Amino acid sequence: MSHNAPRTLYLIDGHAQMFRSFFAIRTPMTSPVTGEPTGASFAFTGMLLKLFLDYKPDFVAMAIDTKEPTYRNALYPEYKAHREAPPEEFVAQIPRMIEIAEAFGVPVLGVPGAEADDIIATLATRLSREQPDLCVAMVSKDKDLQQLLSDRVSLVDVHTGDKLDVAGLLEAKGVRPDQIVDLQTLCGDSVDNIPGAKGVGPKTAAALLAEFDSLDNLMANLDQVKGKRKENLEAFREQLPITRQLVTLRQDVELDFDLARCTPDHIDAARLHVIFRDLGFHRHVRDLERLTSTKAADDGLASSADPPAPGSSTKPAVDDMPFGLFAEVSSESEPAAPPLPVNDNYRAITTQAQLDELVQTLQQQAVIAIDTETHGLSHRAELCGICLAWRENQGVYIPVQCPPPEVPPEDEDSQIPLPSEKILDALRPIFTDASKLKVAHNLKYDYLVLQHAGLTMHGPFFDTMIAAFLLNEPGLKLDDLALAQFQHPMIPIERLIGPRPSGRNKTPQKSMRDIPLDVITQYAAEDADFTLRLYNRFAPQLKIHGMSQLADDVEMPLTQVLAEMEAAGVRVDPDVLDQQRDQLQTRIDELRDEIHAAAGTPFNVDSPKQLAEVLFTQLGLPVLKKTRTGPSTDAEVLDKLCALEDVDPQKLRVPQLVAEHRQLAKLVGTYLVALKNAIDPQTRRVHARFHQTGAATGRLSSSDPNLQNIPIRTDVGRDIRKAFVAEPGSMLISADYSQIELRMLAHLSDDKALIDAFKNDMDIHTAVAAEVFGVDPQAVTKEQRASAKVVNFGIIYGVTAYGLARRIEGLDNAGAKQLITDYRKRFSGIDRFLEACVEHAKSHGYVSTIMGRRRSIAQLDARNPQLRALGERLAINTVVQGSAADLIKLAMVQLHQRIERDRLPVKLLIQIHDELVIEAPADFEAEATRVLVDTMESAMKLKVPLKADPGAGVNWFEAK
Repeated sequence: MSHNAPRTLYLIDGHAQMFRSFFAIRTPMTSPVTGEPTGASFAFTGMLLKLFLDYKPDFVAMAIDTKEPTYRNALYPEYKAHREAPPEEFVAQIPRMIEIAEAFGVPVLGVPGAEADDIIATLATRLSREQPDLCVAMVSKDKDLQQLLSDRVSLVDVHTGDKLDVAGLLEAKGVRPDQIVDLQTLCGDSVDNIPGAKGVGPKTAAALLAEFDSLDNLMANLDQVKGKRKENLEAFREQLPITRQLVTLRQDVELDFDLARCTPDHIDAARLHVIFRDLGFHRHVRDLERLTSTKAADDGLASSADPPAPGSSTKPAVDDMPFGLFAEVSSESEPAAPPLPVNDNYRAITTQAQLDELVQTLQQQAVIAIDTETHGLSHRAELCGICLAWRENQGVYIPVQCPPPEVPPEDEDSQIPLPSEKILDALRPIFTDASKLKVAHNLKYDYLVLQHAGLTMHGPFFDTMIAAFLLNEPGLKLDDLALAQFQHPMIPIERLIGPRPSGRNKTPQKSMRDIPLDVITQYAAEDADFTLRLYNRFAPQLKIHGMSQLADDVEMPLTQVLAEMEAAGVRVDPDVLDQQRDQLQTRIDELRDEIHAAAGTPFNVDSPKQLAEVLFTQLGLPVLKKTRTGPSTDAEVLDKLCALEDVDPQKLRVPQLVAEHRQLAKLVGTYLVALKNAIDPQTRRVHARFHQTGAATGRLSSSDPNLQNIPIRTDVGRDIRKAFVAEPGSMLISADYSQIELRMLAHLSDDKALIDAFKNDMDIHTAVAAEVFGVDPQAVTKEQRASAKVVNFGIIYGVTAYGLARRIEGLDNAGAKQLITDYRKRFSGIDRFLEACVEHAKSHGYVSTIMGRRRSIAQLDARNPQLRALGERLAINTVVQGSAADLIKLAMVQLHQRIERDRLPVKLLIQIHDELVIEAPADFEAEATRVLVDTMESAMKLKVPLKADPGAGVNWFEAK
């Protein structure tokens, strides 16, 4: 959607949109990195992306409320007095949403003593008066803002696309904007506790204003009003001036406002990418990249008037690229254009002599950039061609599959394509030469493609995508990095194979094996060329930032480890999944009947509205949280209802049974069905993907399916691991680090008490409880140990007194604060370390893990104290959790090297959090277990011993 006005300022009603975002996401969402709630932040980000992408605003700003009392509170102390406190999960997300808005370049306007509506009213009236060519769109559904509507001021709902203007208001309510204050004065506002005239609702008020035109005229002619209504209006006369003041928006708020600062030119893509990684907003990344790439084109980065990148002077920009060379793949509706100038340094290898010459050249090189073109995107995609570069502004493409040329080549020795066996045999000595560095962008994919084709590469490796991630670059795609680093727009793949089918376009994309050789050569060689350029730029930067060891010893060799894990996969027994699904479905059906019996009536258990009716109306249970649409029935509410005391236990059966019903339904749909669908029919194994760029702390993530989300806290969830089985004659062996983050904390903090506890192999939670509560370890109670355990793990995440009180039953905020104080006093080394992490982040802008991984902590510069507190927690969490991630990655690399070096019959299959799972022949179980444990426990030398707990079995459940 786009607006018709020459220029439009979109004024976002900040807290209204934040609150709406909170209730837009019904399923609880939390960050995989920080553990903070993220539902509102996710929906709020979606709103901003939709605003920028669909509305293409000329100007954007956001008004917010502040904590200070407003003039309305002084005028009427009961103003908003009856409002319930906002949900804690919502309040916790406000700083994040403000941070996100600022990262989008949206000025956030808050004025003490004024509400957001007053700020919007001031700007809307001032700007529409001072700038006759400017329209104002208020992004809100707030009825209070309707009083501001004019021919150039409107209300917009970004989510639905609805727009309310003067005509729409008249049609909807039968009143003009200048009558809105009178209407609201008559009606009052129960939400804000503003009294109105008794018995007068919106329809009655609109009818009175239609008859008398204004409230003043109505009150002056009350003799024309009959009966009880006249009495109610007369009784309202004394209150009327105060109510009118309360509902009238101020238009004189003093604030510094510069329209030029509101242009959408200040999007901090790098910061947003980091935020999205922290919060797990992977679905928003594509829209952000679409927004920033569109923005780059609009700003002229894709203009032929720009200076060319070094060595690419003949290359036009993407948006100005003529279709000549790409005429074969353009749609019929696209106009013809002059031929595309090509880079003459990009060439195809079509003869045996050219291939032999290429191999001789490659033998002399120390660094070679490699890229593959494929038919398909799976781990077994067909190889269409290989792209190579060893010098900037040069590149070759070796086709393996391509259409025959329309015109026979002049060189009679040309064979298009050469036999794949000859190509792979010729390149094998190069690709397996340990003296040559192989560079690729997303190397894991190219490794798997070549391996499937029959050529297994050997290291050393360098992945420019991983390097970009380590250096906190804003985008990880090759196209984005080429544009950001070299101002060079790459040829988009859609120019070759066409756009993805969607909407009206039902045309399937072409295969890369069908693209003419001259076209694909330019595209493919360019990929290899710019991958090499990125290596030349990123490798020195890694050294400057102290991350060369991290890259060389961990991240780069890990790409091969993960590729081998993905290729190996893990066998999953579909029969076990079916049996579990049948059992759970039977229990789900039983639960539904039990719920209906306990409620005394049948209803749709999956309907939040019907469930709320049963819980709060029929059973009379207390409403604990409200949403826009009524009482909440989310997981937290059900948990709190289940724990209520002094309530008839029979009434509590319904929330208890519903909570179990939801849990089992999720297990069936999210895990049992999804896992079965993920089984490869050829291998009978699940080939999950493992990602090095999914978390800012450096922890690995997985997808397709996400193995790391398989639940392990309940018996039913743990049973899913029974479906992961070893091949006949083999065993699955699992080992996980024991309390690795606490051991890492002991090492980093150099705290003597914590180090001694680990060296003496004490139960760490008992040892900490003994120190904190000042008792002998033998006298520590279960409750004391449980409290110490919560503090131990919470301290790593910067737990607050409020957060600790929520986690420990019977502990209030004061007690939690004292517990943290006692902990830090007894473990003073930890306290000093935590403070040092925060101070380093404040002074340097980043923190580092044990192996030098850096993470920027921008929140510490925020004016908002909640956001600064979040930055402090991130600083602590990143150092400890990120160092633990460094450790297990290093262990994986060393284990893989040991397996290859000693030719062990062992495969590394799974990495989840602090656990590794391998597969080995049953008669090799003992030796494989010894190798696994020894490698994990010796991966790093810390001040405390590392401990890995192993187990083995024919399935993962037994092994764990």
